[in-house]
Amino acid sequence: MKVVIIDYGAGNTRSVSMALERLGAEAILSSDVAEISSADKVIFPGVGHARPAMQALRQRGLDIAIPQLKQPLLGICLGMQLLCAHTDEGDTPCLGVFDQRVRLFPPDLKVPHMGWNTTIALRAGDVFPSGWYYFVHSYYVPANADTALTCHYIHDFSAAMRRNNFYAVQFHPEKSGTAGELLLSQFLKL
Repeated sequence: MKVVIIDYGAGNTRSVSMALERLGAEAILSSDVAEISSADKVIFPGVGHARPAMQALRQRGLDIAIPQLKQPLLGICLGMQLLCAHTDEGDTPCLGVFDQRVRLFPPDLKVPHMGWNTTIALRAGDVFPSGWYYFVHSYYVPANADTALTCHYIHDFSAAMRRNNFYAVQFHPEKSGTAGELLLSQFLKL
């Protein structure tokens, strides 16, 4: 099985790669459209600010390539947010896989929402198990028709979403212990 982690200069590729190695899967880091398109599974991680991340994707032609992928793709943290239509972070248009707007948590909340939090599954039998996951984010996607897991931080938000072959999580499965390993393992088995 060929697993490619999209490398566009936006963070946590090494920790994702190490989590996959612990599961016995080797991954290739790449920003090459042909390499990514030929993968069996694609992981789209990210940490950082949405505007420069989208600029990096556009420079590599990944803004066109990613939404056209047909194999299972897992967006992680910023990767999930960039799969949405728009983010309030830098008023940035994104990839549009999920027709959602990413919002900033209200100013009266402590941000970032950081640390362990529990999730609730909305879809039985999906690859997203309920559990405790590690979050670090100031922006969120409201719960919607594509939401598979919710988390509560003053209000419910999408902890995970799914549409067709696109899977996305707001938390960091690579830093979420047993629950995160289970999620990654189930994604690799798709």
